[in-house]
Amino acid sequence: MSSTASSHPAHPPLPLWQILLCGALIVTLSMGVRHGFGLWLQPMTQANDWTREHFSFAMAVQNLAWGFSGIFAGMLADRYGAFKVLVGCALLYALGLLGMAYSSTPLLLALTCGILIGMAQAGTTYAVIYGVIGRNAPVEKRSWAMGVAAAAGSFGQFLMVPVEGWLIATAGWQLALVWLSMAALLIVPLAWGLREPGFHGSAPRQREQSVAEALREAFGHPSFLLLITGYFVCGFQVVFIGVHMPSYLRDYGFSPQVASYSLALIGLFNVFGSYLTGSLGQRMSKKYILAFIYLARSLVIIIFLLVPLSPASVYIFSAVMGFLWLSTVPPTNALVAQVFGVAHLSMLGGVAFFSHQIGSFLGVWLGGMLYDQTGSYDIVWYLAIALGLLAAALNLPIRETAIARPTRVMAS
Repeated sequence: MSSTASSHPAHPPLPLWQILLCGALIVTLSMGVRHGFGLWLQPMTQANDWTREHFSFAMAVQNLAWGFSGIFAGMLADRYGAFKVLVGCALLYALGLLGMAYSSTPLLLALTCGILIGMAQAGTTYAVIYGVIGRNAPVEKRSWAMGVAAAAGSFGQFLMVPVEGWLIATAGWQLALVWLSMAALLIVPLAWGLREPGFHGSAPRQREQSVAEALREAFGHPSFLLLITGYFVCGFQVVFIGVHMPSYLRDYGFSPQVASYSLALIGLFNVFGSYLTGSLGQRMSKKYILAFIYLARSLVIIIFLLVPLSPASVYIFSAVMGFLWLSTVPPTNALVAQVFGVAHLSMLGGVAFFSHQIGSFLGVWLGGMLYDQTGSYDIVWYLAIALGLLAAALNLPIRETAIARPTRVMAS
């Protein structure tokens, strides 16, 4: 006798509207703030007489810390509930932004903007929120609900990036970070709406697998390895573009406003792209959705580099790339839930995201390092194209059927 990878909460689920409202607002704040960090590259490096690699390295550390910490944030959220993780990481977020504002050396920037904010993002973004959705949303609405949450993060980028640009222009880059640190604390009251039944006490939930068993099962499954390798490419592409696009445009003589509008357009169009892939994931093969996204990104970058650079070409590139931006997130996490179930969804989503963030680390760091060495971003653009083609090919052999497990005694 066997059981599928699906599992259901033993307690009545939270209302779906409540999860989506609170989760969407949390992701809007958390992702909205971090999407605008590229706007600080030039003012911070000029004010402190740093190189672009100094700032890029701190951002690379942030992405790596986010990915690594996400595994453990996911474990804690799966075991003790999302609420406690969200509150603790919101406090870390505020502290990290405040520390970033007053970092006087590249090392301090790597500790505050890098490690503290990276750890904070691990517990205030998709892996933890998707765990709540997976445990509480009906299976027939799970992928759609994940798409709504991803769209909220995209709307956060659209909303927050111009606000951050305005704060830098009016209050200065340092005070702008102080204001954002206070905004991050709004996550604390919003987390209250994600307090799940069964997690309020001190005893963890009982589950059919231990953490070690769930990890061995995932890493022994070839499709999981293919999925997270593709996710590595996603991180490389989007974080390189998100952090270095403003400076790339400034190098060609465009105003800071063009960069701000570019990032905002990415966020706006990703609202539609994320929602669409989440909805399509209920009806279509998720691996084909992912393969299409990676292939399309490479083609869009090729066209962007071939056509004459102008505000119009920048805005069109941003809109189309925005449609493909976080649209990988709902099908990737829904696929993990579909194959492995929801008991360890936050943790396994965190493992997948760690691969994403290793790619992010390399994308943002190589962008700064190779620019300082060559005076150009060309090599990293070419790498982004090649990796996109590779990711499209890697997603095609993925098997999407749920794992059948023997019936067993529940493990804590």
